[in-house]
Amino acid sequence: MNNLRTYGVAPFNIALVHGGPGAPGEMAPVARELASEMGVLEPLQTAGSIEGQVEELKDVLETHCNPPLVLVGFSWGAWLSFIFAAQYPSLVKKLVLISSPPFTDKYVPQIMETRLSHLSAEERQEALSLLSSIYSGSASGNSFARFGDLMEKADSFAPLPHEDEILPCSPVIYQQVWAEAGKMRTSGELLQLGEKIRCPVVAIHGDYDPHPAAGVQEPLARVLKDFRFILLAKCGHHPWYEREAKDNFYAELRREIGAYE
Repeated sequence: MNNLRTYGVAPFNIALVHGGPGAPGEMAPVARELASEMGVLEPLQTAGSIEGQVEELKDVLETHCNPPLVLVGFSWGAWLSFIFAAQYPSLVKKLVLISSPPFTDKYVPQIMETRLSHLSAEERQEALSLLSSIYSGSASGNSFARFGDLMEKADSFAPLPHEDEILPCSPVIYQQVWAEAGKMRTSGELLQLGEKIRCPVVAIHGDYDPHPAAGVQEPLARVLKDFRFILLAKCGHHPWYEREAKDNFYAELRREIGAYE
């Protein structure tokens, strides 16, 4: 898999970092939306470790743009962008975190509880079975994709019809990277990285997202010097697919990335 897609024309002053880990391609709709106004990079992570993904992202950005740039991370990509901005602060002029997972373990149990409550009894049973296979390492690519479909349903408030644009998923990347990331959150190392971030940070979050908004807003407000939190009403985990929140999401995103400057 090529590890980069570009939209619009140079200069490329913004990069959109996908989630997963191991779910490349999901930021394509956002990239296309912004491409008429600016050049957009969509890095596709292929490395199986956090350090590998950070260095892969660094290589892409330094090769294809003239940093510092605006880094926009979605879900796991929000964490990756956060880690990247802490390690390479001179390369990032602004950090936008969309639908980030919580930064402390305190809020973690709420995520799956909320997701399962949004599914039918049959879907809940299937989701738990798939989750078990993913963590045991026995899941296939199709199983990983199906689990993603169930979680997308659970994560959505009023989704618009849309095509799945995620490229072939990697259960191995998911398992390896998320295991590392979870340890960083538990130890407090992840949140402490915020003390090294020099640029402004903005978090955009949906009020229906099973990832608790407080788990992003409260911890980051303690460690970041320049931080803003934007809560979108009637919005799940993927704001650009939400019927009630899509327009507000793009308005806020454009404002934060300086699309009209």
